[in-house]
Amino acid sequence: MAARGHVQDPNDRRLRPIYDYLDNGNNKMAIQQADKLLKKHKDLHCAKVLKAIGLQRTGKQDEAYALAQEVAALEPTDDNSLQALTILYREMHRPELVTKLYEAAVKKVPNSEEYHSHLFMAYARVGEYKKMQQAGMALYKIVPKNPYYFWSVMSLIMQSISAQDENLSKTMFLPLAERMVEKMVKEDKIEAEAEVELYYMILERLEKYKEALDVVRGKLGEKLTSELQSRENKCMAMYKKLHRWPECNALARKLLLKNSDDWQFYITYFDSVFQLIDESWTPPAEEEHSLEGEVHCSIEQAVNFIEERITEESKSSRPLRGPYLAKLELIRRLRHRGCNDEHKLGDPEELMFQYFKKFGDKPCCFTDLKVFVDLLPPSQYTKFIRQLLDVIPLAAAENEVALPGDIKALQQHLCVVQLSRLLGIYHAMEKKQKLAVVRELMLRYRHGLEFGKSCLKTELQFSDYYCLLAVHLLLDLWLEGEEAAVWQCLTLLEEGLSHSPSNAQFKLLLIRIYCRLGAFEPVSELYSSLDAKHIQHDTIGYLLTRYAGSLGHYAAASQSCNFALRFFHSNQKDTSEYIIQAYKYGAFEKIPEFIAFMNRLNSSLHFAQVRTERMLLDLLLEANISTSLEESVKSMSLSPEEDDIPWKDLRDNRDLTVLFSWDPKDRDISEEHRKLSLEEETLWLRIRSLTLRLVSGLPTLGHTIQPKNSEKTAENGVSSKIDTIRALLQQLEAAVDSGKKFLEQKIQYPVLGPPPTRMAGFFSNGSCQCQTSLFYLVSDIYELDTNGLEDSAEIQERIGNSFKSLVERLTDLFNKCKGDLIEVRDGTLKTHPNLLENLVFFVETISIALWVSSYCDSVLRPFKSNLQKKKKKKKESSVAMPPVFTHFLDYVTELQTLTSNVIDHIKGLEIILTALKLEELSLKDTLLLQEEKKFTKTVQGKVQSSYHHSVQEIGELLKKRLDTIKKLKI
Repeated sequence: MAARGHVQDPNDRRLRPIYDYLDNGNNKMAIQQADKLLKKHKDLHCAKVLKAIGLQRTGKQDEAYALAQEVAALEPTDDNSLQALTILYREMHRPELVTKLYEAAVKKVPNSEEYHSHLFMAYARVGEYKKMQQAGMALYKIVPKNPYYFWSVMSLIMQSISAQDENLSKTMFLPLAERMVEKMVKEDKIEAEAEVELYYMILERLEKYKEALDVVRGKLGEKLTSELQSRENKCMAMYKKLHRWPECNALARKLLLKNSDDWQFYITYFDSVFQLIDESWTPPAEEEHSLEGEVHCSIEQAVNFIEERITEESKSSRPLRGPYLAKLELIRRLRHRGCNDEHKLGDPEELMFQYFKKFGDKPCCFTDLKVFVDLLPPSQYTKFIRQLLDVIPLAAAENEVALPGDIKALQQHLCVVQLSRLLGIYHAMEKKQKLAVVRELMLRYRHGLEFGKSCLKTELQFSDYYCLLAVHLLLDLWLEGEEAAVWQCLTLLEEGLSHSPSNAQFKLLLIRIYCRLGAFEPVSELYSSLDAKHIQHDTIGYLLTRYAGSLGHYAAASQSCNFALRFFHSNQKDTSEYIIQAYKYGAFEKIPEFIAFMNRLNSSLHFAQVRTERMLLDLLLEANISTSLEESVKSMSLSPEEDDIPWKDLRDNRDLTVLFSWDPKDRDISEEHRKLSLEEETLWLRIRSLTLRLVSGLPTLGHTIQPKNSEKTAENGVSSKIDTIRALLQQLEAAVDSGKKFLEQKIQYPVLGPPPTRMAGFFSNGSCQCQTSLFYLVSDIYELDTNGLEDSAEIQERIGNSFKSLVERLTDLFNKCKGDLIEVRDGTLKTHPNLLENLVFFVETISIALWVSSYCDSVLRPFKSNLQKKKKKKKESSVAMPPVFTHFLDYVTELQTLTSNVIDHIKGLEIILTALKLEELSLKDTLLLQEEKKFTKTVQGKVQSSYHHSVQEIGELLKKRLDTIKKLKI
């Protein structure tokens, strides 16, 4: 802890043991030591705060807060107390309290540079930009240092960024910031590069591009030295904004003469050439072409310039790819414009062939050529591939397969195989041909392992792509109905992973395929071994969280949701620290980026999904009856009226291309797929969010004490609560209708594209109808509660019919859960993951039925009690019981019987899964080699174990539900 640096403080020696205990995680001893010290020194504020930190870390948040506020009320000014309180408030996630702390300190010690700067940073943590501006200027007045002045300027820019009114931003905040910087420029007080960057940022945001260009090209621009070509890049950006294409072209040309391998400048060079051609621009006869020198404004000049770069490259000591790719890029652009000049540059097929001969042994060769394959006519694809194969030096044949003799030849051959897949040559093959290619690729893969014998475990094998490509071919066969192919995929990937334990592509593919088969157990370990960092929890986290709960692994689902939420919740705190560091080190241009990054994560679709699913999962696992449901809803701070999902600003941050794909464009993930997937995910999230809000509304309804008294019920808020439930129910109906319309499109995503949501299963298995009926039943029960038993025969009949209908629907849902999860057909395994998903939906639906039944019980119980009292008063042997009681008791009995039947079915599944001896299967498939059999056994064992685990967890949860149903007696 930083406070220990002040040796001159006489209390430092006394406090040191407490600091040590806290640093070592021994919080109980820290509390005891603080108590001892406070007995002797009652006014030692820091000891109280350190005790509060200990209490906070041992889970006693309320005591810690009370103790902290006791010290904060005294407005301490000693450094130890202030820093300790700052640490405590940060751990409490209450950064706004730090601002009050330093506001008081600054009032008491108005000339303290340290306290003023701490106050500024405290405002930065909570995004109080107006107060930051004021604090920065107050600090500059006390200590006139440039950084403090520019902190204030940057805070004005942040006010402009966060302003709702863009007009206000451009007429007030930014002009004020500009005047403040101009004052420093006139007084010649600009000292650092960061200050010039800030000036440039202001002018750019004000769209004063001419002035920004003058700053960069002028004396101030000389300070821009930290980044390579920082000045040139800024000039280029301004030339583009000002449409000064001659300067743009000349500068790009000049930079390419310095470095002919910088791709971004080729793009700018071509853009500017064609802009100048379109504008019919001609260079002036006598003057300089432009501020930046000579300008090229014709196709002939561009062709000659690229040819010159290639000639220069041939003299270079290291081969450069840029000039050769620039030639292909120019051909592509000329063809796109319909120009006849492309012949001047040569035949694209020949150019690509020459490029392959020069760079084919580099792993980047495929990605370079991938962009330009559309220049080839489809009729030439096979010839082009054969031409490439002919130049690869392959050694003596093994099993009639010519194999590479070194790594370079292997890389060249891999490049050709990847291009074959991209050009659709493999897709056009028959089943037998595809299987032959798979065998050849695996032979090449195993042969290539010889070249990687010295590789470390963290390094990838040179031939890994052969294995991946073989798996992609097998996935094609699986989609065509070849069931054995998917097991072969898993076998090959497990084999690949054993040789290359750090290959993320193997792991990601295994995750996708295991999830498609309904086996979640191996996925958790695979995802964990990916060692996803920071933002990846948002971009690839969907691969895990989409399937966690839906396959019955509740404990793993809870863990994976927690893991994702921990990242999202720390985002706010971490980002504020990045912003503070950016202020300290003058990296002002990064501050808006950090803010945008934070907002992007807060609006993440994945964040909203995980939050919703986690809360539903918690209710499912913890809330058995209405009382525990009420406690769970309260602990989560759930309210049916509140919707905290930013629907209009939802951002899809998923990386849908994280899995390598060599598919042709027509088979790959398209922009249309992305849009449809986002629409589907949003619809499903809306249904889940509304379900959660409806469930959270059940405990709020409570039994109304005075029936038929609408004024009373309106006063205690219950009638408004039922209005909320009814309004949410209407929204749910609308969301369900939208979902059904969406599914009518019958969209098929690519096999490695976005995974579909659970929405189709939710509708088809009847869960949707069951859950909606249950919420309508709540409305009817409430009506009965309000009107009383007299004169409510119609409502009672409606409720009775609802009970019967619900039991029928739940029985129908159970029927859709019946069947074997794994079956063996002709020695091939066939899995039925949809049965597992249906079982999970059944558990969820029966839980909602239980919560609703619990509400019914709470309403009917007082009615029965009143009837029994009347019976005693009248001393009648029998008082006619209203039919609703019989309906309810019959419903509960049938619910109990149904749940028992499902539990029996699950026990049966467990017995079958335990008895199934997969290793004894006759693996007849010709694809299997001897060394693959052990991996096949491993794969099948993992799927079997995962299914067993799923049905066990589902069964345990259903047993809890059954115990609760048995307690439902009026």
